[in-house]
Amino acid sequence: MSEWTGILELDMENRQGKTVAKNVYFQGAFKVMRPVYLNNYSYPCYYLLNPGGGYLDGDTYRMKVSLDEQAQLTLTTQSATKVYKTPKTQVYQETEFFLKKDSYLEYLPDALIAYKDAKYFQKNVVHMEKGATLLYSDIVTPGWSPEGSKFSYDMIRLKTEIYMDHKLVVFDHIKLQPEMQQINDLGFMEGYTHLGSLIVVSEKTNDRLLDRLYETIHNEVGEFSFGLSNLAIPGFTIRIIANTTQVIEQVITACHHVISEEWYQKKPSFLRKY
Repeated sequence: MSEWTGILELDMENRQGKTVAKNVYFQGAFKVMRPVYLNNYSYPCYYLLNPGGGYLDGDTYRMKVSLDEQAQLTLTTQSATKVYKTPKTQVYQETEFFLKKDSYLEYLPDALIAYKDAKYFQKNVVHMEKGATLLYSDIVTPGWSPEGSKFSYDMIRLKTEIYMDHKLVVFDHIKLQPEMQQINDLGFMEGYTHLGSLIVVSEKTNDRLLDRLYETIHNEVGEFSFGLSNLAIPGFTIRIIANTTQVIEQVITACHHVISEEWYQKKPSFLRKY
C-alpha cells in the first residue's frame, strides 16, 4: 500500500545476555512505549499504542518485528483494539515477524472489539528458524450495539501463516460474517459470543506439557468450551469460546503460566494495563 495509517518496525538483538532494541521506528497512528523490563528479566516488554483510540473506516496498519539469535521479547497492547463502523472500506492490519534460531517471542495483544457495522481484516505472517519459540494469542469480542445485538459487526477475518525455514507449516484462517453465517450454530460460535486462540510453536513441546495444559484448562472456573490440538510441527493450538473476554483471558493466562513453568521454571510477567 502506498500510504499507511500507521507503521511500526522493531528489531531486537541479544547484547551480552540482555535483549535490547537495535532499531525502533514508527510513523503515523501507531507507536510503541519505552521498553519495560518486568521482574528484572533480561528481556523487555513493549506496549503497542494507537493514539487515535481506535480503528476507523479505511485505516491500514503495518508492523514488522525481528528477533536475532537468542533475543527474547514480550509484545502486547496498552488496551483493547477497537474497530468502529467502516461504511466504505475495511480496516486492514498486516504484521510480519522474523524469528532467528533460539529467539523467543510472546505476542499477547488485548482483545479485538468489533462494533456495529465494523469490517476488519488482520494478516499475520511469521518467519521462523528451527529452534525459535512463538507464543501468540488473540481474542475476538463483539462490541456494544444500539439494538443490543450480540453480533452487529459485518466481518472479522484473522489470517495467520507460519513458515519454518521458508516452508509453510501452519495456516489458520478465521472468518466471522454474522449476516452470511448461522453464527450461533455448530461449527461456528455454538451459542457463545467470544472467541480466543493460543498458538504455540516450539521444539520444547511434548505430551507431558499437553496433558498438563488439558488438565489445567479443564479445571478452570467459568462457562466455556475449548479444543487443544497438536500441530504438524512441534507445537499446538488452543481454541476457546465463551461469553466474556475475562473467561478467555483467564484460560490463556493459566496456560501461559504452565508453559513458563515447564520450560523456564519461572512465572510470566504480569502485563499491567492500569
